[in-house]
Amino acid sequence: MVTTITDVKTPRPAGGAPAHRGVEACALSLAALFAGAAIYILVAEQPARLQLADGAMLRHWQAMIGPATAMQASLAVAAALAGFLSWRRTREPAWLIGMAAMLANLPVTLLLIAPVNAELMALSADITNGPARGLVEKWGQLHAIRAALGGLVTILFGWALSRRR
Repeated sequence: MVTTITDVKTPRPAGGAPAHRGVEACALSLAALFAGAAIYILVAEQPARLQLADGAMLRHWQAMIGPATAMQASLAVAAALAGFLSWRRTREPAWLIGMAAMLANLPVTLLLIAPVNAELMALSADITNGPARGLVEKWGQLHAIRAALGGLVTILFGWALSRRR
């Protein structure tokens, strides 16, 4: 019996998933990491920060914003890129919609959140009864948009991955 190239099946790792689904699983994982980090900040870190006195609250916010921004931006870009590559591979529209939703975090951050960040960074933690508390509360409300977008992307990517056969 002669075996032709069309008789060869796609190699499957243990567990049965096709080997080419790696980029799709990566996209979902990155989106879930983004969403998880955003939700953690929203439901754990922000409420704890708001329990502090104004000066300590502001110092904490100012110390965390740089590393948190770098992490969230990196995850957003990586998840969007993996989503695009998944769409190119599968042509499943949910990957493209998810990519666009993940990239929507960039204008939300630049247009809505960055001005609040700049105001908070300009404040001195030594001043009590200033605008810091109100700005940190506003920042948390705006950050909820990022958490919602991350959750939406995770759902879209998960749905797209589950449709792949």
